[in-house]
Amino acid sequence: MRISQALATQRPFFSFEFFPPKDEAAQAHLLEAIEALRPLRPAFVSVTWGAGGSTRARTLELCKQIRNEIGLNPMAHVTCVGSTRADLRNIFNELEAAGIENIMALRGDPPRGSSTFVPVENGFRHAAELIAMLRRVYDFDIGGACYPEKHPEAPDEQTDLEHLVDKVRAGADFLVSQFFFDNEKYFTFVERARAAGITVPILAGLMPITNYQQIARMTSLGGGVIPPKLLAELEERRDEPKAVEDLGVAYATLQAADLLRRGAPGIHFYTLNKSPATRAIVSALLAATAWRTFITR
Repeated sequence: MRISQALATQRPFFSFEFFPPKDEAAQAHLLEAIEALRPLRPAFVSVTWGAGGSTRARTLELCKQIRNEIGLNPMAHVTCVGSTRADLRNIFNELEAAGIENIMALRGDPPRGSSTFVPVENGFRHAAELIAMLRRVYDFDIGGACYPEKHPEAPDEQTDLEHLVDKVRAGADFLVSQFFFDNEKYFTFVERARAAGITVPILAGLMPITNYQQIARMTSLGGGVIPPKLLAELEERRDEPKAVEDLGVAYATLQAADLLRRGAPGIHFYTLNKSPATRAIVSALLAATAWRTFITR
């Protein structure tokens, strides 16, 4: 199913993101984690793209398995990193032949150890260029990334917003936000995006905190800023892994409920390839009668 179709018929909805594992044993465990989320009827499941396209084969294979074996709706991430325009066309031809209908089109991060992105010869410099090619040549539903707290490379919020306008004008059908922990940052960002003429749906990205060291590392790499009060509670529990996870699940559940109540079209969960926390959060939301009437059965 095309994500734009789901957005038109299912409000709110939930989606989950995974990254391709490094070996077959890990892939089998990941498929079990995805299968555990199937009863929650996610609108789509996205699969990330390794640095420089390093997981291209596994991304495609995992998307096929999600679609054909588990029966969920996959979205493949594709980046500009390390790929010429001809390379990218080959990738999209392969995805099209596999029946994948949804693409998350990204520029991608600079190689490790580099602070700037340098495109390969005959490659794309910006995600907007990739999106424009997809819109012109193919018939995918196209997603783009957005950053409620500004892309780490952008000099200021206005410049970042201008780049986002370029992505939408190029043909993005919807946007998925980077994870954040302060809902006001999301709603302020949405207001600014609407004022700039962006009308496509903007899904709210959440990453449930399940590991203190892991979330500290993720936020240092450009993720959302942890509010001082939440950070203090995490610091107090930093040597109690189960207490950190319990707090993270409870906080994300409250955060998601508030987002949905205030008009976010759906929640995109960054799962880090684990299902229990996400399953607990979405199950709690679906158990609340306030949301049940909005879910398409």
